Amino acid sequence: MITTADRQDQYTVSVCRHERVAIDRLCAEIDGRRVALISDHTVARLHARRLADTLADSGLEVTATAFPAGEANKSLTTATSLLDWLAGTALARRDVVLAVGGGVVIDTVGWVASAYMRGVPYINVPTTLLAHVDAALGGKVAVDHATAKNLIGAFYQPKAVVSNVGYLRTLEPRQLRAGLAEVIKKGMIASPELFEFIERRHATILAGDPATLARLVHGASVVKTSLVAKDPYELDLRRPLNFGHTIGHAVETVTGYGPVLHGEAVGFGMACAARIAERRGLLDRRTRARLTNLLAAVGLPVVLDDLPVWLDVTAALGALRQIRKIRDGVLRFVLPVAFGETVIADDVTEAEIRDSITTGAVGYGRLRTG
Repeated sequence: MITTADRQDQYTVSVCRHERVAIDRLCAEIDGRRVALISDHTVARLHARRLADTLADSGLEVTATAFPAGEANKSLTTATSLLDWLAGTALARRDVVLAVGGGVVIDTVGWVASAYMRGVPYINVPTTLLAHVDAALGGKVAVDHATAKNLIGAFYQPKAVVSNVGYLRTLEPRQLRAGLAEVIKKGMIASPELFEFIERRHATILAGDPATLARLVHGASVVKTSLVAKDPYELDLRRPLNFGHTIGHAVETVTGYGPVLHGEAVGFGMACAARIAERRGLLDRRTRARLTNLLAAVGLPVVLDDLPVWLDVTAALGALRQIRKIRDGVLRFVLPVAFGETVIADDVTEAEIRDSITTGAVGYGRLRTG
């Protein structure tokens, strides 16, 4: 006997420049249902409380909560507390969970929504650049574990994504730079035009120009959704979107989820992967330099000394070995070949990885590397 269960998800991504437009889109997607709004404490103070009040003034039944900000709180402990909170609300299975925040909030709340009542609808309202261009899109939801980042997770698509670019005006410069890492990644692997746009306009982007940010978010969203649509549930693990994430995830794990922002770790991981590709003769020096020069120009780490905290390289290599075990003995590296072209390598050696991490570090001689 063969049983078949197919599922196809479709949702709207709205990129808005003003909160009023975003609220109108939200109300249309909520369609009169109860709302459980979840954010972190920082976003609650800046945006979420006002948003909850505005939705309530529109006639919706809204209940809200928040948890402490930061990657360290993207945890099973936080998720369990949110499940307990939801169980105490009047939320029914066809009501809506609203995830308002950055990547930590969206990843955590998305996973909670996937588990509660075997799955309740949720809408992403991103407030950081990284969330606008990456975390809010694609339905990959998870919490971290001490063993590995995003170890406990699911594929669960949102009901909608409503991006209000106006929220980025309150974003700290470091968070804005970190978000740019995911856009540079998309430009490198799939859109030379997007990469060139960042090269030309990165100063304006970092200055927070609303029109430029709207173009950036829209362009990055188009690239991300088109790539995800080809394989939304990662049946093929050889995915270009993981560019920079192999080493990046190891960096986040061994530094304790927080001192190095996700975008900073990905930026460093991209620079390392580009160095591996160049040394293998896959990537020409000029293209590698364009990538690392842009990363450096927007304030992202490209060599070991650029990281905001000291990195135990031996521990990072150990984390990569653990990731290899989790991935059934295969550690896949996305290596750039040219703008818009990558290859997947599953034969990158530990020596190549160590060399890519330590190259260019002025203080390498005084680092403990094993």
